[in-house]
Amino acid sequence: MKKVIILALFGLFTHLSFAQISVVGEVRPRYEFRNGFKTLRPENQFEPASFIEQRTRLYFSYQKNKLKLHIAVQDIRMWGNHNQIYKADPALTNMFEAYAMYQLSDNWAIKLGRQTLSYDTQRFLGGLDWAQQGRSHDAVLIRYKNNNGLVIDGAFALNASGVEPGYLNAYPTPYGLNNYKNMQMIYATKKWDKAKLSVVFQNDGRTVLANDTSTQYRQTYGLIGNGWITEAIGLAGEFYYQGGINGGGQTVNALFANLQLTFKTKITPIIVGGDYASGTRLEDAGQDNAWNPLYGTNHKWYGFMDYFYVGNGHGQGGRTTGLIDLYLKTNFKLADKHTLAAHGHYFMSPVTIYDTRNVDPQNLVELGSDLGIEIDLVYKFVVSKEVNLQVGYSHLFATETMEAIKNGGIMDGRASNQTQNWAFIMIQFKPELLNTAKKQ
Repeated sequence: MKKVIILALFGLFTHLSFAQISVVGEVRPRYEFRNGFKTLRPENQFEPASFIEQRTRLYFSYQKNKLKLHIAVQDIRMWGNHNQIYKADPALTNMFEAYAMYQLSDNWAIKLGRQTLSYDTQRFLGGLDWAQQGRSHDAVLIRYKNNNGLVIDGAFALNASGVEPGYLNAYPTPYGLNNYKNMQMIYATKKWDKAKLSVVFQNDGRTVLANDTSTQYRQTYGLIGNGWITEAIGLAGEFYYQGGINGGGQTVNALFANLQLTFKTKITPIIVGGDYASGTRLEDAGQDNAWNPLYGTNHKWYGFMDYFYVGNGHGQGGRTTGLIDLYLKTNFKLADKHTLAAHGHYFMSPVTIYDTRNVDPQNLVELGSDLGIEIDLVYKFVVSKEVNLQVGYSHLFATETMEAIKNGGIMDGRASNQTQNWAFIMIQFKPELLNTAKKQ
């Protein structure tokens, strides 16, 4: 028996010696101070929130010949969210990624399992890395890639809830999660020396009602491009159209457009841009004209205080009112390993907003389109390749129109009379624990 064990271990180590194995650990605690974060703070009886949330991950990758396995286990917890002696743990511990990828040929590969779908600017499909839990999909992905800068990805997914769903009753079990029931996506991108162009199509099928099993489909078509006009001026743009039927059974007709200019200077790059996300008017009952980024990394784009599209609605009468965002961004290099990012946003509504204090629906009073201004500052110190520190502060100057689309439409002067701000301190430790591909 001892000889068998020794031979087995020898065979295992011999096999592993020809494989590439990497193990990366990550510990990322983040302190946050929230005083009007995501929504306007009340005028009275309010205390700002203050807490620390931590992400801990272990990334394991194995690659040999044409096969790659990747597993990422994570634990997301709030500091102090349980007793020191406990048996029930309220933290989230799950499998963030778990996929196998096989290289079918020089140009073709297939990837199966839990994986991130993150492309270009992440406006529509993103990994959501800012959120401690991130976002991943259970999907099959087929990739074509050649040496001329062309990449084509096709992905599809089929979701179900429960341990082992089946037709156990007269009616099938509905899929009641806030997720697609099934999804098909195709993405293609082509790179040149100074430019890149991408197209995306996604078909998103959702169960309409909790007590129903019918599925309706919303389609998203996207065009994304960027390039350098000169050595110092860059141009980027995005355009999306959404059609079909949403999860509420409403017809969708929505648009999104972005245009952005980057100017290289001797001191710092300056980025000027604007977004237009269509919205649904209060009068448009039964319609959905509001752009929905669905699986985008919205914290990256619409202000770090997350007032728009980050797990919280903005609108009137249950209708999303869309957004116009004019922004100015830059990133100063303060010293070696020290940078300061500064963003300014001017938010407006693309549709008419009404004073909700007037209860007469036949005599609604229109408000201005201005929603407010947000200033975001983020200082970053790269301590080493494995450690970095970020400190951020954001301040929102909101208008009464912002009041009308937030907090359930309550308008009580909280925008003009109260300070709305947010701050965070985050440190990330991400060392490489093992890499057999590197020489020791």
